[in-house]
Amino acid sequence: MGKLKEECGVFGIISTETSELAADVYLGLFALQHRGQESCGIVVNDDGLFTSHKDVGLVGEVFTREKLASLGSGNMAIGHVRYGTTGSGGVRNAQPIVVDHIKGRMALAHNGNLVNSVELRDELEMAGSIFHTTSDTEVIAYIITKERISTPSIEEAVSNAMKRIQGAYSIVLMSPTKMIAVRDPHGFRPLCYGIKADGSYVVASESCALDTVGAEFIRDIEPGEMLIFDAQGIRSDRWHCGELPRTLCVFEFIYFARPDSVIDGCSVHSARVRAGELLAKRHPADADIVIGVPDSGIDAAIGYSRMSGIPNDVGLIKNKYIGRTFIQPGQSSREDLVRIKLNPISSVVGGKRVVLIDDSIVRGTTSARIIKLLREAGALEIHMRVSAPPFRYPCYYGTDIDSPERLIANNYTIDEIRDILKVDSLGYLELEDAENLCGCLKGFCSACFNGKYPTSEPVKKGKKRFEYRISEARERENE
Repeated sequence: MGKLKEECGVFGIISTETSELAADVYLGLFALQHRGQESCGIVVNDDGLFTSHKDVGLVGEVFTREKLASLGSGNMAIGHVRYGTTGSGGVRNAQPIVVDHIKGRMALAHNGNLVNSVELRDELEMAGSIFHTTSDTEVIAYIITKERISTPSIEEAVSNAMKRIQGAYSIVLMSPTKMIAVRDPHGFRPLCYGIKADGSYVVASESCALDTVGAEFIRDIEPGEMLIFDAQGIRSDRWHCGELPRTLCVFEFIYFARPDSVIDGCSVHSARVRAGELLAKRHPADADIVIGVPDSGIDAAIGYSRMSGIPNDVGLIKNKYIGRTFIQPGQSSREDLVRIKLNPISSVVGGKRVVLIDDSIVRGTTSARIIKLLREAGALEIHMRVSAPPFRYPCYYGTDIDSPERLIANNYTIDEIRDILKVDSLGYLELEDAENLCGCLKGFCSACFNGKYPTSEPVKKGKKRFEYRISEARERENE
């Protein structure tokens, strides 16, 4: 793993009329595909009858015209694209999760990661719960279900569950008669809603998904807020708002989100351009051209070029047709795969002093291969600029980095990383600059840069104990 993996994405729609809502969810998930490419799923609610389909693969692979048609019509539907952080890949961990319980049915889709999922799962298992996945989303579903047994409404059950689950969660769920959207009190992960011309309400991880289905953006859901959608309209429960400091993941602006999205009032594109401008001020370079690594380095490259006066050009081409179904022929190496995904334009970089802009360096393996490709294409010098501070600490809130040993910046100085990557110079975004990319928007989680976690760190290991051989699991417990 040379790069960070994208987050999951959630989408929901509720209408006053019965129609083929799966088509809208399909389009919304397509817009959120960048947040997860392992699996996807859709659940349609037709007057309490749930019909679902989910599988491993990209949205366009999983949902053929026939599969979409088989979901039928309904007045509510939710969907999910997944990159697994807790729980391995595979269809059993695909979402949304559908749960049948004594008071009805529930479908749930979740973006984020809990820090106390192991403790909660142990508690549930000791009480007799049987888990069918290794995802912490199922933990959330069971906690809500337990609360629902003793509460008069699903929204009260969700509110009570929020008192128990800790960490990052943006959730969209359906009961037989309601759709609920909720964001954790820290607001780690984005969530917003809008309205279509026909009066349908739409909830999505990012505003770009609202644009795709023709919905007018209304606002972001506040940290700790729960929105309840039903036949009577929309209600806001703000019981948990203000309980905890706002700590939106700063990597949403650096890497995770799509540039055309607006999160908590801040344009992702503008934030990335600003990152490039700040890099040019802090780390100038004597160079001929600025290029960005597609896709998340492109916007920062624009900013660096504007501030430095060095021309910006397209120096790397990304193959946009590589998905999960791509098969490496023979014994192709990871280096070969990088060549397939990215190819330099020799006429642009050849004989040039190049400023290379990328969003982050995690292990350094992918960066090293890109630099090698540029050298082979004739680049005379490579000055690498990174639009994020050094990634030194594990993230417990939704990325797949849970061990500092996997992080190059945790093990080497910036000068040492420069030598390892074989670049002529290396500059990172300063932490204070990262936390000020969005102007007046304040309150970010920067724990992956500074080790200051807004929640307690997970105290109990074993999240993935069902994904290893017995001998492997024992070794990991002793680490």
